Amino acid sequence: MPAPERIPPGSLRAVELLDLLAKGELTVRGQVREASNAVLFCSVAYEGQEADCVYKPVAGERPLWDFPDGTLAQREVAAYEVSEATGWGLVPPTVLRDGPYGQGMVQVWIEGDPSASLLALVDGDDPGEGWKAVGPAQIDEDRTALLVHADDVRLRRLAVLDAVINNGDRKGGHLLPAPDGRLYAIDHGVTFHVDDKLRTLLWGWAGEPLSGEALEVLARLNASLAPGAPLAARLAELITPAEVAAVRIRVAALRSAGRHPEPSGQWPAIPWPPV
Repeated sequence: MPAPERIPPGSLRAVELLDLLAKGELTVRGQVREASNAVLFCSVAYEGQEADCVYKPVAGERPLWDFPDGTLAQREVAAYEVSEATGWGLVPPTVLRDGPYGQGMVQVWIEGDPSASLLALVDGDDPGEGWKAVGPAQIDEDRTALLVHADDVRLRRLAVLDAVINNGDRKGGHLLPAPDGRLYAIDHGVTFHVDDKLRTLLWGWAGEPLSGEALEVLARLNASLAPGAPLAARLAELITPAEVAAVRIRVAALRSAGRHPEPSGQWPAIPWPPV
């Protein structure tokens, strides 16, 4: 029997990748040890095709006191569904399925481009052309620097997505620019809370007007989240009714304000560690 053909993520349509992830045979190849929950590097093979993927079993999740409902895996899949509804394709194809260690999230593995620079530290108060200021960062006892991120349309879209899903943990290591020029974002287990928990490195547009593109996307999301609409029905399978309602409220608030959200000042606005 011939070996399965290894498929680069960009060579298949999302629906084909979802089919591969959902139906394929998962083989554990290793573990991402620096992760706070169980993250297994796997291959998935189905009908002569094979791809690398990440498998996060629910059994390997550490309970979070402030996220008592549902699972990290369900919220990861919900984030993918919202990302797809925007049309921006910022989250790699993701499914919920059984695996070697029980039900979990399975997501296409994205190999980031190490040459791409989206974050930097600069001296002084001026972020420089092509960069947006996040805030001061303590380098050591005697030195601070300005943390900046690229003034990049892909990051700006992600900032909007994070505001919609209420991402409480947007770190630099979760940004994966791919060699083909696309940007992917990973690790969405701490999302969709009913309370405002937005913590992110992408504050560079805080208070600025939303782009016309973003407002069009939010209008489509608003329609897709109406009771009985496909996205609302799918989210209802993954998160609580109160969390689905909170997504509607956040989308409506963003449309009404017409601006990127700003830090509330009630808690740290940047996750720790930031990278």
